Amino acid sequence: MVDLPKGWSIPDLANIRIDDIECLSDNWYHLYRVSFDLKRSDGSWQHQTREAYERGNGAGILLYNRADRTVILTRQFRLPSFVNGNPDGMLIEVPAGLLDDRDPAAAVIAEVEEETGYRIGKPQKVFDLFMSPGSVTERLHLFVAEVRRDHREGDGGGLHEEGEDIHVLEIAFDDIASMISDGRIRDAKTIILLQHGLLTGLFE
Repeated sequence: MVDLPKGWSIPDLANIRIDDIECLSDNWYHLYRVSFDLKRSDGSWQHQTREAYERGNGAGILLYNRADRTVILTRQFRLPSFVNGNPDGMLIEVPAGLLDDRDPAAAVIAEVEEETGYRIGKPQKVFDLFMSPGSVTERLHLFVAEVRRDHREGDGGGLHEEGEDIHVLEIAFDDIASMISDGRIRDAKTIILLQHGLLTGLFE
């Protein structure tokens, strides 16, 4: 029996045999090399080795203000985007963060207040997604919540000690589709939630 990293859950399946799990890095998050045998569709077994980046699961939320016909988004510097062709490294996103052993709804409520200053009630869960399953273990829980202007009780901006310098944006419903199509909004979780809003009538 192979010792599993914290948080991992691997069912006992007839077509997968885990041989070894090696931790390659535990600097910020954890990078593992996993060796396993996979039973292919023709019945033969094939040995494979893959790497999996463990950074924990997360939650994100779309805040929409139907009275003002706006959505509340954030803008912040993202190093990985900067080194891969995003000229200033800034991305427009929905409020989001890691669970850190919290319930997804509780986590996203806290992230909203830290990042935007809005205080919300119980959010509505709409998705539970794997965002980059070829290399990252993260499951992302996505929510929506309607807000009013008087729900904003602070400035937001994130936590200075965590290096966050977050700008709060209000984007008009009428500008959402064009900002996605022309690339001003390029973050996947944000586009998924905005498209959900467009398809389900949240912005009508």
